[in-house]
Amino acid sequence: MASPYDILEIDSDADEDEIKVAYRRRVKETHPDLGGSEAAFKRVKRAYEQLTEADPDERLDHADVVADQEPDDEPTEVEYLNYEVLDDYGWALDDEDLFEKAAAADLPPVDYGFFEVEDDETLLEAAEHNGFAWPYACRGGACANCAVSVCEGELSQLVDHILSDTFLDQGIRLSCNGAPTTDTMQVVYNLKQRQDLDDLRLPPDRFEKAHARK
Repeated sequence: MASPYDILEIDSDADEDEIKVAYRRRVKETHPDLGGSEAAFKRVKRAYEQLTEADPDERLDHADVVADQEPDDEPTEVEYLNYEVLDDYGWALDDEDLFEKAAAADLPPVDYGFFEVEDDETLLEAAEHNGFAWPYACRGGACANCAVSVCEGELSQLVDHILSDTFLDQGIRLSCNGAPTTDTMQVVYNLKQRQDLDDLRLPPDRFEKAHARK
């Protein structure tokens, strides 16, 4: 049976950075929409999880994140806005009254509105459970297809192998495994439209036609 190192095609003494680089490379190589297979794609994800779980520092990081989250049975109310709308109205992410303008613009539900995130849901799962087809690809923190901008509130990031410190400082997070830790949040989704995220995306576009903008 192939070892996790064999699956990621790295040496057994590879450090954390080398493992992350190999993980992203192998995700691209095995992605079903890039000529790979679902089975190979899953093997790569499992291999990475095995190696990171075996790293004491990685275990500590994850424990710290979980410990910082206070148990809360109340759902988080999320106010969301589609990044694609900003150009249409001449808005910018850093506009202080961005969500006030969005609320007054009579946008359709696919572009603006509210939904709740339960305690056991990620932001992406909650959007899907409320009938929205937000973009994603890997669900494993290896691409930026599901990226959102957190304008207000906090979104924990248990797994992220792709976002640089620059993006994190801008409030960009991954919705596929991000869980809200505040009572309310304001997020701009569909950030994969940003050109500076092009190199961090994987195909395909997961917007379903039934939820596409008219």
